[in-house]
Amino acid sequence: MTTESVGKTGRVEGPASAQSESTPLISRKMLLFMVAMVLANIGGNMYGPLLPLYLKSLNASVVQIGLFFTLSQIVPLALQILGGWISDSLGRLRSIAMGSVAGVFSYIGLILAPTWQWLLVGEGLSSITRSLVGPSFSAFIAEESAEESRARVFGITETIFMVVAVVGPPLGGWLADTYGFRIMLGVAGGLYLIATIIRVAMARSAAQTKESDPQKLSVTSLKRDLGLMVGMIMAGGVISWILLTDGVRDVAFSLSFTLVPIYLQDIGGMSIQQIGWLESIFGIFMMLVTIPAGWLADRKGDRVPIVLGFLLEFAAMMAFIRVSDFIGYALAWALFGLGVGMMSPAYQSLISKAVPEKMRGTAFGFFQTSLGVVSLPAPWIGAQLWERVSPRFNFTLTAWLGLLSIIPVWFKFKLPDKDEQADSNQ
Repeated sequence: MTTESVGKTGRVEGPASAQSESTPLISRKMLLFMVAMVLANIGGNMYGPLLPLYLKSLNASVVQIGLFFTLSQIVPLALQILGGWISDSLGRLRSIAMGSVAGVFSYIGLILAPTWQWLLVGEGLSSITRSLVGPSFSAFIAEESAEESRARVFGITETIFMVVAVVGPPLGGWLADTYGFRIMLGVAGGLYLIATIIRVAMARSAAQTKESDPQKLSVTSLKRDLGLMVGMIMAGGVISWILLTDGVRDVAFSLSFTLVPIYLQDIGGMSIQQIGWLESIFGIFMMLVTIPAGWLADRKGDRVPIVLGFLLEFAAMMAFIRVSDFIGYALAWALFGLGVGMMSPAYQSLISKAVPEKMRGTAFGFFQTSLGVVSLPAPWIGAQLWERVSPRFNFTLTAWLGLLSIIPVWFKFKLPDKDEQADSNQ
């Protein structure tokens, strides 16, 4: 993608807009960046969907599994905003390289943990990784794209990224079933180490060019950026409504989705390998729709694919609680993949357009932190509802909360005119 100067609102200005028409949407630099992201996250997707089963193998009960996921969210809450701010100050690739080094140590903690409580150490280190890599990923893609084609670029990169959901879960399920969880984690950690080497090399190269002049980290600049973010949220504009609707969605899914593998194994009768294949099916169908979804967002506006995504997610959840065999769960997971793939590029594009370029890392980190605060007790509450009401109740509640989010999305997800937006970002 183009590397011309980008204005405060993220628009490529002047001759750059014309030049972008003849420039590939995905540059070689972005492709290498995505190769490292895929390698790192194949490892994460090998164990992530199976982590509740790993906890269960370490004698954790359903309530303890819910407590684990609630406690494991505390560290990201303290670090997400900080990670985004570091990304804005030191550079995207530097921040990702720093997070990747922490990620290598997180795998060591996961492999060596003797009890489920000790797994919190590995997850804590993994939280440092996510806090530094997550905000930088979206901000880097936004900076390497023109506003008029940004949703398409997010769609393409999401499609590339979803290779991890196609390859990782079935590979992890096979390794865990055949050789055990620790061998599977060792293979995942090896893939992550290769990705870390690539990321460190990219950061060293960027330090000689684009990221050669990092800003000084200071409490003053952190307070300034957080003050600007709070101001945008309190203004009641599109940023406020994104935070509200995505917060409801995050709470809804946190109530139920940490327990999906337990549900599939205990109630659905699925094996570990079958659970891995379901995750792969989700990834395949998400890949099928992310590029068309990006095109739709660029042509018709970001709220259209987001609304369609919520509708598909509702249909997926209602199907999920009614089926009882692998084919049925596969169809539900295919619908769910279509729903997430439909809305993901539009959400990323909308946030990147709604905040100034210099604050994108902080903004993405702030969103992740705010959502985490709201949904912090949700896994534990979901586990209580599982025990006291029924396992299916969680998923029904998730479905209806997501459906209700369509109302504010349709009426409030509207960006101001470009001139008005530029004035507000001065």
